[in-house]
Amino acid sequence: MGLSNNDILKKLRVAHKLRDDEIVKILELVDFRISKSELGAFFRNENHPKYMECGDQILRNFLNGLIIHLRGPMPSKEKK
Repeated sequence: MGLSNNDILKKLRVAHKLRDDEIVKILELVDFRISKSELGAFFRNENHPKYMECGDQILRNFLNGLIIHLRGPMPSKEKK
């Protein structure tokens, strides 16, 4: 079986040395609001009662926010 969205999120957090509050701010860059406790549920063990699946929408928004965080916002295109 492949990696779950939770596994991908965990690996990206470790690879970029991100804390929970930094991930919350990254998600806010794309106007996606999540609390630290909601975020913490994604990093719990699958057998934990408060474990929550990381949906595609959350992972997609995190990846888009991470791009902005690392590279900056896209420059506006000038119309000719």
